[in-house]
Amino acid sequence: MLARMDASTLTAWVGRTETIEDTIAAAPVAALAALLDRDDPPPKPGDAIPPLAHWLYFLPVHRQSQVGPDGHAIRGEFLPPVPLPRRMWAGSRIEFRQALPIGAAATRLSRIADVKVKEGRSGTLVFVTVRHEISGPAGLAIVDEHDIVYRGDTGKAVADPAPAPSNETWSRTIEPDPVLLFRYSAVTFNGHRIHYDLPYVTKVEGYPGLIVHGPLIATLLIDLLRRSLPGVDVKRYAFRAMRPLFDTAAFEVCGRPGEGAAQANLWTRDADGAVTMQAEASW
Repeated sequence: MLARMDASTLTAWVGRTETIEDTIAAAPVAALAALLDRDDPPPKPGDAIPPLAHWLYFLPVHRQSQVGPDGHAIRGEFLPPVPLPRRMWAGSRIEFRQALPIGAAATRLSRIADVKVKEGRSGTLVFVTVRHEISGPAGLAIVDEHDIVYRGDTGKAVADPAPAPSNETWSRTIEPDPVLLFRYSAVTFNGHRIHYDLPYVTKVEGYPGLIVHGPLIATLLIDLLRRSLPGVDVKRYAFRAMRPLFDTAAFEVCGRPGEGAAQANLWTRDADGAVTMQAEASW
C-alpha cells in the first residue's frame, strides 16, 4: 500500500506547523478526576492542571465530513497522508516546565518533527513524531513529543510478549470496561472507533476486543504515582507502548522508586504477566 506514495512525499511534511488556541476550562479536569475515580476537590480558577491533563485541550474538532472510516480525521492536512490503515499512539516524552492554570488562555504550537518509514515483521511501518509546545500566560509550560505509528492490515500485529517486572512497590488493578473507555474517548473527543465500537475493532481491524487508549494507560500510570507519592511535582515523563491492552481482562499498573532520589519507574502488566507499557517519571 505504501508503494502508492513515495516516502519522500511523506518526509516532505517535516516542519509543517499548526497553531491552536484554547481556554483551560475546569470541566475537563473534573471529568478526568471522575473517570480516574479520584476524590479531588472541584477545580477552580488558578489551580494547576494535573500532569497529562493537557491532552484534554486543543481537541481535534474536525467536521463530520472530514472524518475517515476509522473515526480519525482524514489525513493530509496537518498530519502526513500515510497510506496505511492502522494508527496507534506509540509513546511520548513530556517536559512540564511550569504550571498551566485553570482559566488561562493557552496556545499549542505543533510541528511535524520527524517522519520515518521502516520495514518490520508486521510489514511497512511509518513513524511520525509531533512536537507540541503549549504556552500559557507565563510562557512555555509543556513540551510534548508524541510518536505515532502507522501500519498495514497484515502481518504480525504486536511485539512478542516480555515478562513484566514483579518487584513493584505500588500497584493497582484496573478493570478496562467499555464505560471507562467511552468516558475517556468523550473527554478527549477521540473518535477512533477501536476504543468504543466492538463490531468495528473485531471484524474490521481483527482485534479480540476494544483497545485501551495509550494516553489513558499513561494517565493511569502517572495517577498511580500521584496516589502513592501525593504532592510530587512531576517535571519529566516518558512512556513507550509495547503491546495493546484490551477490555477483555483486567490489568495492573505498577511502579517503584527509581535509582535516583526523585525518579520512578512505572509499567503495566497484562493478565498473561506481560509488560505492555513502560514509563519513567522524574521531579
